[in-house]
Amino acid sequence: MSEQKKDLGQEILKEINQDQKQTEHTKKPFLGNAAIPLLAIVTGLIIGALLIAVTSQSVYAAFGESIGKGFSQAFSEIGTAYKALFTGAIGDPIRMINAVKGDDAREIRQAFNPFLESLVQSTPYIFAGLAVALGFRSGLFNIGVEGQLFIGAACATFVGYSITGLPAWIHMPLAFLAGALGGAFWGFIPGLLKAKTGGHEVINTIMMNWIAFRLTEWLLSGPMTRPDSGGMPISPIIQKTAEIPQFFQAPIRFHLGFFIALVVAYLIWWLLFKTTWGLNLRTVGTNPRAARYAGLSTTKSIILAMSLSGALAGMAGAVQVLAVNRSMALGLSSGYGFDSIALALIGNTHPVGVVLASILFGTLRNGATRMMVVSSIPIDIVDVVQAIILMFVAAPAIIRSIYHLRKPKQEEEQIFLSGWGGQS
Repeated sequence: MSEQKKDLGQEILKEINQDQKQTEHTKKPFLGNAAIPLLAIVTGLIIGALLIAVTSQSVYAAFGESIGKGFSQAFSEIGTAYKALFTGAIGDPIRMINAVKGDDAREIRQAFNPFLESLVQSTPYIFAGLAVALGFRSGLFNIGVEGQLFIGAACATFVGYSITGLPAWIHMPLAFLAGALGGAFWGFIPGLLKAKTGGHEVINTIMMNWIAFRLTEWLLSGPMTRPDSGGMPISPIIQKTAEIPQFFQAPIRFHLGFFIALVVAYLIWWLLFKTTWGLNLRTVGTNPRAARYAGLSTTKSIILAMSLSGALAGMAGAVQVLAVNRSMALGLSSGYGFDSIALALIGNTHPVGVVLASILFGTLRNGATRMMVVSSIPIDIVDVVQAIILMFVAAPAIIRSIYHLRKPKQEEEQIFLSGWGGQS
């Protein structure tokens, strides 16, 4: 009987692999994968523009005078806000050109700083988004990225300031690896509970988040408190040898961590789509029953996937400490772990898509501050735009209906999320 089940499972597994290969060969890379997210971004910006107009008191005042003045003021408010968003995130093109033509190095740094700062903001997003995407591809919903990020940051910080006498080429990778291992351990626990007891990974990772928050709060207020902090929950500054180097002088904070993130994204793509381990993870995520019948160990796959996902989240915390903050405080993360769920969905759970979505979110986050200062538009508008983009990506039928797009004959590989009530 067991042989018959195994043969049946292998047949199903073969059909799944054939379908996946056929989908990869027949889908149109741009139209199939990029059209919906791009149109969702455009639609989100349009709706954001409408929100800017309807929440502006000056627009209402202008409409009180005449309809023409009202529309003129609305377009002026939208233009000012989005111009500030663009220049705050990318920079002023004219200023950048003039800076390049001139000889003032300081002016060049200031002109290009907005663009480079957007990449700095995007770096932890890349790691966190990859963490969620890897879980999705493996059929798991890792909501614990925020907690794993904090644990990874705490481990990297401890190694960064407590170990002395090591050269930079050893100390920096060691601290970064400590962050990855800390996050991997925090992901391993809910993975083990899921694999061995069937415990819901969503519930477990949420609970692990709160444990991580309170644990790091205790560490920063006790064993890891900076001696001269006056009781403030902040760690000692890491050793210079543990720092991930920045490329330019202040105020530019662009650092090596961005390129490390790109390399890690490539490695995750290679793991998922070019190795047997990656095929096993995706097969378990697509159809765990068939994978189990075919002789694959769903237990090992679940534990491995959650551990790798946690390691990526730990890297997000490590890179923020080692490259930007140089120490750890309670305000380390501004919601990177929770935003990463949106990034993974917008990026279609593909490493390339996650990188592009992370750069988009980092750019919006960086430009939102200047938009608020210049145009007095609340920074929350950017959060609304991000939520709208996510909504349209998650419901592609709406975008297809708005723009009259045909539904593709073959959809992208379906992700089986066993955590949402499925049986694994």
